[in-house]
Amino acid sequence: MLLRARQFRFEFPGPALVMGIVNVTPDSFSDGGQFLAPEAAVAHALELVKEGAAILDIGGESTRPGAVPVGEQEEMRRVLPVIEALAPRVPVPISIDTMKPAVARAAVAAGASLINDVGANRQDPAMWRLAAETGAGYVCMHMQGTPQTMQQNPVYQDVVGEIGAFFSERLEQLNHCGVAREQIILDPGIGFGKTVEHNLQVLGRLEAFGRFERPLLIGVSRKSFIGRVLGAGDRLAGGLACACLALEAGAAIIRTHDVAPTLQALRMAEAILARRTPR
Repeated sequence: MLLRARQFRFEFPGPALVMGIVNVTPDSFSDGGQFLAPEAAVAHALELVKEGAAILDIGGESTRPGAVPVGEQEEMRRVLPVIEALAPRVPVPISIDTMKPAVARAAVAAGASLINDVGANRQDPAMWRLAAETGAGYVCMHMQGTPQTMQQNPVYQDVVGEIGAFFSERLEQLNHCGVAREQIILDPGIGFGKTVEHNLQVLGRLEAFGRFERPLLIGVSRKSFIGRVLGAGDRLAGGLACACLALEAGAAIIRTHDVAPTLQALRMAEAILARRTPR
């Protein structure tokens, strides 16, 4: 299974990729404000690459529940200097985490190779046409509602089935807009318009998305459902457990704040799984 993101190529199955998170925001749920200055964000990104990040995900707008939307110009002001500084210095693809086509276009022009679209439930095809035009990789993420409304009362009859139906419909739309299948990554959107129970059901049934034959991205890092299940403030151990089980179920990319421990956990899990005998 081939993944293309402009000049970058990845073949799956293979070792899972770790996507390192760089939030250039004052209000992200976990690390808001830590890397708001471009110099701090660049230094953090370079450190994540040293730790083994295979993709850098740069975001300038928080998508935590209830987050206040940011204007296009402000979002560009935050992310573009970081992307411009990193693009000639890192050997890995840079992802722009945005819901705005104008921001994505400017980010790709600055050196991004991947569009991480948490707003893939959109109706406007501008983002998809941009991916088709530029050859950028495209992360199609499921979300019920918007970041402002998604956690107010998420309801599903069958959360896994409904996410699968969403992916089927979006793949058709992307194809219609000229986005090659090899450009597409699917993300079921853990924590985006889902209760704790919904998140656990999705993680427990990830194999259901294998039928799409596209790389599956899972982002569970430091999310609140882990703390609610464990009753613990520190969410790293729970996140690593989720990442390893997602890997076993077929996930190809793990998005995380904690690159080094996540990479170690994944490589250990891969070493064990490679020696598993068929039942």
